[in-house]
Amino acid sequence: MVRAPLPKIGSFIIDRDGFLRLENRPVSVEIFELENEEIPTDIPRDCTYSTADSYAMSIIGIHENRLRHQPNAIKDVGDYIYQASALTAMRTVLPPFLKRECRHGPFLFTLTDLHQSNIFVDKNWNITSLVDLEWASTRPVEMFRTPTWLTSKACDEIAEEGHDEYDKVRAEFMDKFTAEEEQAQSPASCNDDGKRLLSTAMKQNWDKGIFWYTLALASPTGIFRLFYKQIQPRFIMHNIYHDSFELVMPWYWAEDYAKVGMKKMSDREDYDIRLRHAFEATAVSDTIPNI
Repeated sequence: MVRAPLPKIGSFIIDRDGFLRLENRPVSVEIFELENEEIPTDIPRDCTYSTADSYAMSIIGIHENRLRHQPNAIKDVGDYIYQASALTAMRTVLPPFLKRECRHGPFLFTLTDLHQSNIFVDKNWNITSLVDLEWASTRPVEMFRTPTWLTSKACDEIAEEGHDEYDKVRAEFMDKFTAEEEQAQSPASCNDDGKRLLSTAMKQNWDKGIFWYTLALASPTGIFRLFYKQIQPRFIMHNIYHDSFELVMPWYWAEDYAKVGMKKMSDREDYDIRLRHAFEATAVSDTIPNI
């Protein structure tokens, strides 16, 4: 699928004349899950992207909308500060992770929801088929990563206590992947010289921390732990004054930061009340005998 770079970031549709066109927004299961929770994503269906950084900023916007609109997005004031600080910093540190020379491509077609249950194999572990293909889209080469499920741990777990275990399995996977790709020769070059393989780009993504940044973008539940455990440390290792981070950063998240914070505390209180009433109603119905 990656042998032919594509001109923009998006997903394919079949138009009314039966032609296949790259004219739909880049789809992912995370976007649809948030929309099902009535959280706006602000990405119209016909929206495609010509640059990697504009796409990344839209994804950060989705995370910000989740914080604003999800009733139980925060636990308390400290959690709100924790999240707003990380989102502000994610915008700030974007340039080092999405290289300027690659902002216009290559964009490659990929399956964005390829996990164990979607892969069928024979008795010799040869892949025979793949299912659940509706989440396929074109992505920047920086967003190509080794599968996060290689050690059967969540993405925020491999960012911390499961890091060394994952890195060992990841390296083994990349050795196999590189050997297969060298036989197939599928280039993923930023400068159209046709020399760099996708496996080379994926190894660089890991070495330079791009893996963690793009994984954070893709994870509504893991973005904050990924930021604080794998992204922030790259910038503060020589800064002895970084303890003031959460005193300063959240105020740059939005002009209405304080107002949103008060609303989020009210939202959380209302959410807890409704949740408690729902469980109480369920408990009462379970005790009523059938007649």
